[in-house]
Amino acid sequence: MTDVVLEARDVHCSFKVSTGFMRPKRLLRAVNGVSLNLRAGESVGLVGESGCGKTTVAMMLLGLIRPARGEVRLDGLPMHELDQRDIARRVQPIFQDPYSSLNPRKRIADIIALPLRVHRMGSTDDRRKKVVEMMDMVGLSPRYADSYPDQLSGGQRQRVAIARALIMRPRIVICDEPTSSLDVSMQSQILNLLLDLQRELGLAYLLISHNLAVVEHMAVRAYVMYLGRVVEETDSEQLFRAPAHPYTRALLASVLTPEPGRGVPDTHLGVAYANSIDPPSGCTFHPRCTKAMAVCSTIVPHPVTHGATRHVECHLYSEAPNPAPV
Repeated sequence: MTDVVLEARDVHCSFKVSTGFMRPKRLLRAVNGVSLNLRAGESVGLVGESGCGKTTVAMMLLGLIRPARGEVRLDGLPMHELDQRDIARRVQPIFQDPYSSLNPRKRIADIIALPLRVHRMGSTDDRRKKVVEMMDMVGLSPRYADSYPDQLSGGQRQRVAIARALIMRPRIVICDEPTSSLDVSMQSQILNLLLDLQRELGLAYLLISHNLAVVEHMAVRAYVMYLGRVVEETDSEQLFRAPAHPYTRALLASVLTPEPGRGVPDTHLGVAYANSIDPPSGCTFHPRCTKAMAVCSTIVPHPVTHGATRHVECHLYSEAPNPAPV
């Protein structure tokens, strides 16, 4: 596909972690064969529980971690062959916590202008002009230019983070839980701002979130991750209307509702999230799956096409081209 601007091809990433005092380190497979792509001007969601590997995927897509296996390609070129500054001009992150992602000792104008200084773009006056223009674009009054982060609200700080990410006009923005630390009213403002900026600047977003409502609002396609693997990929409408993988169904069932008296939903997941250091054999989701079969505990399922636009990694769909609904 010629319009793919960022792509991960069967990427793997592992870390050695400590399991206790005086115990040898063990291997944690954070990402285990993930493939995904992002097209120009598109918003794509990456969802899953905490610890499933979403942020590690983001670090690889930003060029900050090189995959142990597989490849990340940026504009069709292998990312490991590109200069880090070239990558930064094309891909920028927005982190989840505006309280810790901004230097408390720097003024707002200096924080936003930092990428321009690092890349030696423009004179001091040119940078100041671009900072003021960008602050206006993200809905932040220029009077805050000489303020410090602790003088701003959480929503204002996230606008600063967005302005810093966009000051060099990248084509791709990786948003790692961009609203999780904000209250509900501010979340909607920031999400609508991101949509407005996407239309105005032609941005492509990879939206990483555990909040399915955010993904439904923002993304046209979505990938669902579980324990380092993508278990389902389809367009957002299909995902929320008719989820295929049992894990995706459980995620949707876990969404809290404001309806009085409904209480906390029961996802029927059974046992707790698996240990990433010692994952279950076969399909790693099978100990929690209400649809598990004998084959699930011994054989790893491969992605299969289900319908016109969906890929699912589940034995429920691997034996027949059009399995009966479950």
